[in-house]
Amino acid sequence: MPAAPTVPANTPRLGAYRDQTIPGRFTGRTVVVTGAGSGIGLATALRVAREGGRVIAVDLSAANLDQLVAAHPDLDLTAVVADITGQAGVDAIVTGAGGEVYGLVNCAGLMDNFAPVGEVTDAEFERIMNVNVWGTLRTTRALIGVMGTEAGGSIVNVGSMASLGGGAGGVAYTTSKHAVVGLTKSTAVMYAAQNIRCNAVAPGAVMTPIPKNITSQHGGRVIGPLLAATMPSLARPEAVAATICFLLSDDSANTTGAILTSDGGWGAQ
Repeated sequence: MPAAPTVPANTPRLGAYRDQTIPGRFTGRTVVVTGAGSGIGLATALRVAREGGRVIAVDLSAANLDQLVAAHPDLDLTAVVADITGQAGVDAIVTGAGGEVYGLVNCAGLMDNFAPVGEVTDAEFERIMNVNVWGTLRTTRALIGVMGTEAGGSIVNVGSMASLGGGAGGVAYTTSKHAVVGLTKSTAVMYAAQNIRCNAVAPGAVMTPIPKNITSQHGGRVIGPLLAATMPSLARPEAVAATICFLLSDDSANTTGAILTSDGGWGAQ
């Protein structure tokens, strides 16, 4: 079994990033963040809350959410333990939001095992699609009806470099993240008249706990060297959260249907 690709030892990391919060940017606004228990979702939930927003923090892990809320008693954080692949979980999010919602960040997601189309199993493909596509669709469908009032609404979907090419994951992950782009663009067009914007961010290499296990030998032989050769320095989740909050906020009022990379220049290579 090939080892997971690693960033070359001499590759610089983006550790110099500093949060530049904008006080009051989300004051009076409720924002739902899925995948808020760790990684990019956690960083986004904290950034929105520190900028005045009421955050509905959604995750499968009750322990992670309890830790988040306990560590930040000064912030307006409501924890909702929910599985976005089922209607009961989506209903719990709507109940937790309790009314009008301004923003939604669809951050919950899974990585695949890098299997190509000739190897992928139905179970693996369905597992990835259920979270990355169906979960994003179900959550958006449930909340979009309470968005788009006079204040408008903003949705940010978390894609990937795998949304833009075929060399950053297996067939399941790549297909799912391309689908997120289609969902983003359709939503942007369909709901523009309701003053709802929908954009996506495409992160590159980020320091998150999401498993990245290459168990496919073929996928490892093909994708592993590509990632090792081209993957730029790792970004902190907070750096991607800053991009998400730009798209979520009025700072991007003239932007909808866009796919904004936050990839350390990976896509420029």
